[in-house]
Amino acid sequence: MARAIRLVWGTIQRQANVQGSYAGAIRHYASALRRTGLSGARDHLRRLQSGVGFADRPPPEAVYNEWIARYDTFSETEREKAQEIMAAFTRQPLISVVVPTYNSDPVFLEAMIQSVLNQVYPHWELCIADDASTRPEPAQILRKYMSLDSRIKVVFRDVNGHISEASNSALAIATGQYIALLDHDDVLPAHALFSVARYINKHPDARMFYSDEDKLTADGKRTMPYFKCDWNPQLFLSQNMFSHLGVFEAALVREAGGFRKGFEGSQDYDLTLRCVEIAGHEKVVHIPHVLYHWRIAPGSTASSGSEKPYALVAAIRALEEHLQRIQAEATVEQVFDEPPIMRVRYAVPHPAPKVSIIIPTRDGVDLLRQCIDSIFLRTIYPNYEIIVVDNGSVKEETLSYFAQISEQRNVRILRDDSPFNFSALNNRAAAVATGEYLCLLNNDIEVISPDWLNEMVGVAGQPGHGAVGAALWYPDNTLQHGGVLMGLGGVAGHIHHKMKRGLFGYFGRAVMRQNLSAVTAACLVIRKSIYDEVGGLDEELAVAFNDVDFCLRVGEAGYKNVWTPHAELYHHESATRGSDMAPDKYDRFVKEVRWMEKRWADKLAYDPAYNPNLTLNPQLPLFTLADPPRTHILD
Repeated sequence: MARAIRLVWGTIQRQANVQGSYAGAIRHYASALRRTGLSGARDHLRRLQSGVGFADRPPPEAVYNEWIARYDTFSETEREKAQEIMAAFTRQPLISVVVPTYNSDPVFLEAMIQSVLNQVYPHWELCIADDASTRPEPAQILRKYMSLDSRIKVVFRDVNGHISEASNSALAIATGQYIALLDHDDVLPAHALFSVARYINKHPDARMFYSDEDKLTADGKRTMPYFKCDWNPQLFLSQNMFSHLGVFEAALVREAGGFRKGFEGSQDYDLTLRCVEIAGHEKVVHIPHVLYHWRIAPGSTASSGSEKPYALVAAIRALEEHLQRIQAEATVEQVFDEPPIMRVRYAVPHPAPKVSIIIPTRDGVDLLRQCIDSIFLRTIYPNYEIIVVDNGSVKEETLSYFAQISEQRNVRILRDDSPFNFSALNNRAAAVATGEYLCLLNNDIEVISPDWLNEMVGVAGQPGHGAVGAALWYPDNTLQHGGVLMGLGGVAGHIHHKMKRGLFGYFGRAVMRQNLSAVTAACLVIRKSIYDEVGGLDEELAVAFNDVDFCLRVGEAGYKNVWTPHAELYHHESATRGSDMAPDKYDRFVKEVRWMEKRWADKLAYDPAYNPNLTLNPQLPLFTLADPPRTHILD
């Protein structure tokens, strides 16, 4: 019996590392035990821990097609229900679908038009601008459909002006209250405009809407679904998450000046940036349904960003001009060729504001020395102090090391012999910190990237930003912390946990800066004024979830938390404190789980950085399909 108990505890502890949550690990292990027995449960969890099955790639077509058949098929039954729902709409706005065309493939062009004709929502117009096609077939097709339905309007341009000018020509004949952008070879599902109209009614103050999307193979099969998060300003600066299906209030598009010549390939990204500047981030709404099928065709960016390298050049230019307009001191870099990902590098103010790095510790001198040495040797940020909070160290080698480093002008040792309480230790140090920014840092952290603190301070200093977290890697170069997701494992867990270095994660999200609900305090930077404003860490949470609770309170105060992959450090996790599953700590851990469930029930049920079509099942890797999804095709 004792051996069996040790096996159970060992398996749960290993799975907790995989998920970042012991509550989820316990449920995960119990479920696997019921299904496969003790040996099978251990084997199953070992496979997940090794990274097998991690959702770095979209689901196989067969898996996705089965999911579509069960949850994303707009049958006659759904069509009838949609008619009932539409009858109760307070607003039934005209939606202008704007399409530029040029020498379009006749088969794809007709499929696009037919997909608009098939819309269950009737209040639309299809505004097409043919950009002086040299082939006769597009004009023939367009004239045929114009004669079949008066809602189809076409302007034939005399001179080829490329996609921006053609889009403006289509926009000029649009009379709707909203503008939906559609490419000439892509298609909309039958419920696309219905869903848009429904969300317009749900969010009458919103001015911009976007949906999830997938791609169409050459033979018309759906593949590679991208289930997006809710509006994420920082993620949008690395990737055009708005397009497909992107819908704008028409007045907003015209106020922004429409499409700009010279941004071909990223003309929609440039337009969205300018519209967000006018409308504000709070006016952008995500529709968590696949409302756009993007055709994979030769020469299309649907197949590869490298098909149109000029598109990335235009995107960088659009982003640079956006940063200039909002007066942000920053530069733009291309991080990867494929996938095409951008990085905004925020400048550190001059002179650099002082950062107080707070490191609680109790003995474990080898880890602490490694941490502090890495700060001194690798950190290029010029202005920081280190506050070591000594929580009752007794070993002579530790005390000797404290005496040694305290001779440094920017190192202080605070003695605190009270029972271990991570929140209280950090709060006491924060109260005496002299920096404009605080950096909460575990003693088992080791710096990798020399500009880690420049990156984190640069991000934390942006208007409206709150807590900033870093990319933390295990020594075996698998990811320990890629940000925190609410609801995972019951309370919270780490995103892309155990992902191997070199992978990009779900549609590149593991290598892009983004807004998240929470980040870990193992390495967290925040303005001291905000820390004080929200009352620091809650001392009722002595060990677990205090950083999650803190970040949620920062969010409630109106600030956006950010995770950045561009600050990288090693995390030798829990090497000194031990496991929360040890019998003497388990009761305290369960109490803190219950505390979080009571305090943040609404946040645990829905995280805007995730998608209800993706799983929260702790037995599956994140970003795999939810079965069933937490939303319905008609929601």
